[in-house]
Amino acid sequence: MHSPIITTQEGWVTYTTTTLERLAPILSEHEIVLDTAQPHIGGERFLMQAVTTAHGKKLILVGSYKGVRAIIKIADDTHGIAEIEHERLCRTMINKIDFAGSHFSTPLELAHFTISGFLISIQQFIEQESTFLERPLIEQFNYALAAFKAQESAHVATYRHARSIKHVFQVRNAQDYLQSFAEFKRNIASHSILTQELSMQLEAAERFLQKEEKTIEQYCGFLTHTDFVPHNLRIQKDNLFLLDYSALIFGNKYEGWARFLNFMVLYNRPLEAALMAYVQDNRTPEETLSLQLMRVYRLGEILWYYVRTLEKSTDDLLTLNTARVHFWGQVLTHLLKKESIPDSLITQYQTTRDSLRSEDEKKRQKGLH
Repeated sequence: MHSPIITTQEGWVTYTTTTLERLAPILSEHEIVLDTAQPHIGGERFLMQAVTTAHGKKLILVGSYKGVRAIIKIADDTHGIAEIEHERLCRTMINKIDFAGSHFSTPLELAHFTISGFLISIQQFIEQESTFLERPLIEQFNYALAAFKAQESAHVATYRHARSIKHVFQVRNAQDYLQSFAEFKRNIASHSILTQELSMQLEAAERFLQKEEKTIEQYCGFLTHTDFVPHNLRIQKDNLFLLDYSALIFGNKYEGWARFLNFMVLYNRPLEAALMAYVQDNRTPEETLSLQLMRVYRLGEILWYYVRTLEKSTDDLLTLNTARVHFWGQVLTHLLKKESIPDSLITQYQTTRDSLRSEDEKKRQKGLH
């Protein structure tokens, strides 16, 4: 079934609580034991469901299956079930692509079954000695670069390649990117938070993308992970494990880079700088431009995401998400001018963010990283 969209944090808490109660006898019967702390369902997790109608309701839980540490994904919502099945298909397909030069290590599937209207998908939990961001800078750089190169090794260069992936992976070309950004801009323009400054930033960004459409297209057709951030990869004995296979698409090869570097603006400026320098020093000027274009595109996306959250937020969360819109708008301005983002801008935002985040969200973020 497709149940109503959850629009409030209270609604999400009610949904997760009642669903876990319904699941209790099923979990017990199948030797699934959940951890007491569940970082993937708390804090601001409800916003994804509240503002992104394409996302179905699903629970991502941590625990064990028959004594083995595991990640358990569960859904009884039509869209949520479809997402889990799609991710499984992508995970299977990515290791069968015969035109890719290298593959990621994949968590072992322990079980996948339907019972009482629930789809339950279980993968082995990948233990790691330390998180990505806790590792030395040189290790972070090498692992990130290896992951980007692994993605880039899969390039749709022939009709046979395109035919083999078209029913599994989303494919984006330059026109898709331009149309999506135009939609971000149009939707933000209809919201009361739009200021003259933000409007000018978005206009300039759209003109930049339109002017460089050929450059965007030149580097399309590559495998890229659209949510490539530290909590979607784990490292075990030098093996890089990729998580969230549903975020794999074929598009501009720098879209995954862009997501990662925009993330590192807040979490590791030296790594952002090192990866930017690598592209500038080792690849063509057009590729450096393509990376800038994708970073601009992804900033339009994150701005629209946080604008959407405003009507679903109250109190400190509303103040925080308003600050997020202003912050990423400023980052966009500096990126368009090819200027370094001032440390003072980042520090000020981080102070605001840390003072306004709920305790549940702080725990969730710690659990993710």
